[in-house]
This record gives sequence, C-alpha cells and structure tokens, in this order.
Amino acid sequence: MKISTINRFFNILLGGMAMIAVALISAFITMRLAIHGREVEVPNLAGLTIAEASQTASSQGLNLNVENRFYSNDVAPGHILAQSPTSGVTVRREWTVRVTESLGPQRVSVPDLIGQTERPASILMRRLTLDMGTVAQLPTDAETGIVLAQTPTPNASGIDRPQVSLLLSAPADPDATAYVMPSLTGLTLAGAAARAAAAGVHIASVEDVNLPAPTAPAGSAVPPASATPIAPKAPGTPIAPTSAAVQPGTVVDQSPLAGYRVVKGDAVHITLTH
Repeated sequence: MKISTINRFFNILLGGMAMIAVALISAFITMRLAIHGREVEVPNLAGLTIAEASQTASSQGLNLNVENRFYSNDVAPGHILAQSPTSGVTVRREWTVRVTESLGPQRVSVPDLIGQTERPASILMRRLTLDMGTVAQLPTDAETGIVLAQTPTPNASGIDRPQVSLLLSAPADPDATAYVMPSLTGLTLAGAAARAAAAGVHIASVEDVNLPAPTAPAGSAVPPASATPIAPKAPGTPIAPTSAAVQPGTVVDQSPLAGYRVVKGDAVHITLTH
C-alpha cells in the first residue's frame, strides 16, 4: 500500500514536469515565430526611382528616408544611388531604410563667391540650386561678413554634392589665440603672407614647382597632427585649383589646409608655381 502511494506520487510528479516542459517548448516556439514574423529582409533599391523604392520598401513593411543627394555620372537623376542597410540584411518591420538620391551628372558651375557678403552669396547659390554648407568665421581686420574662402573652389568640377561651404570675415579679437586657416590658393607670395599674417600665422617655407602645376589628388594632402578640421571640405575635393590655367608665382598648395584650426604663431608651408 505504501509502495503504491509512492509510485502514484512519482507518476504525478513526472506528469507535471512533462506538462511544464511541453508548455515551455511551446512558448519558445511561439516566441520565435512571433519574432521572425516581425523581421523582413531589406530589398535591393539601387537603381529604382524614389517612388518605386518607396513602394518596394512599403510592401516589406519598411520606411524610406532620402538622406542625401549626390551627383553621379552613372545613375540617372531621381534614382537610388546607395542605401543603408544594404540589401539582404534582416531588420524589424517599420525599420527606416536610408537612401541617397542621384542628381545625375554635375551641370552646375560653382560660382566665385570670394569678396561677396553672405547674403548675395546665398542668393546666388539658391539661384543655381546650390545648398549652403558649413559657414565658418575668421577674425580679421577686413570688413565683417566678407567671403574669404569657399569649398569647393570656384569653377570646380567633379564635386559630389550641390553644396558650398564659406569662410567669412569676422571682427578681430585681440585676445584670440586660435584661428581658422584661410585659403591661400591662387595668391602671390606677398598676398599669401599678408593673409596668413591676418590669421595670426606665418609662412615658414616655400616650395617651387614648374608649370604646368599638377592638381593635388583627392585626399593626398594630410594636415599636421595639431590641426583640427572645423570647416570640412567636400569629400574628394582638392584644395588646389581645378582649372588647368595656373598663373606663375601663385600658390597651388598649402599646409595646413583652408578651414583647419591653427594656433597663433603656427607655421604655414606653401607651394608656388614658377
């Protein structure tokens, strides 16, 4: 009688454990199915129009956001140039896919804004469908609000986006010890020395190159370790002029580059044609 009672107890215990195990397994499977049911694979949107890409993303339960617009010689205007996440990546539904829209080949000539005030420069840029990029200020003794430098340079070709960054003159601060490096490109040695002095730096060395002066390849100029960029130039845009017509005795390269932070008394190295 006692043995029968013990056996019955163990049978009930084992039965209860089995039911708990089945319940846990069922819950695990249900949870996995629910999670995977909310996941989708990111489709390939490259080459599609914005409308087509939006419809394709929506059919997968995804959102679409046009984050950037770049020039491209290979992808037609209004079509997707790049996307993030890339196609094939598994994400949750309602995830936002960020895309870059192609503007087609560059058809807008970058205007020469140097010497203008900010308002006329911005009006001209809007007229040419160009966006205002970073606006930095350089304390000088010159009239306030004048464009001292721009990126990309005037008439530059091969730019990646319709955006121009400006360096404006600001009232001089007698207590300032840090400045923004101005652009010396295209100036004579005397002009470069004067502009460098106005920025609180001095020309320490001059290198001569023979005409025709080669344009610095994208990314070849490396700023010194102490220089910190505060007015970044467009990716892949060289500081040297893109035009083949380079005047003898003018600056074609400089270090630090225009827009970089310099400390009062820093040395500047330039390259002149002769």
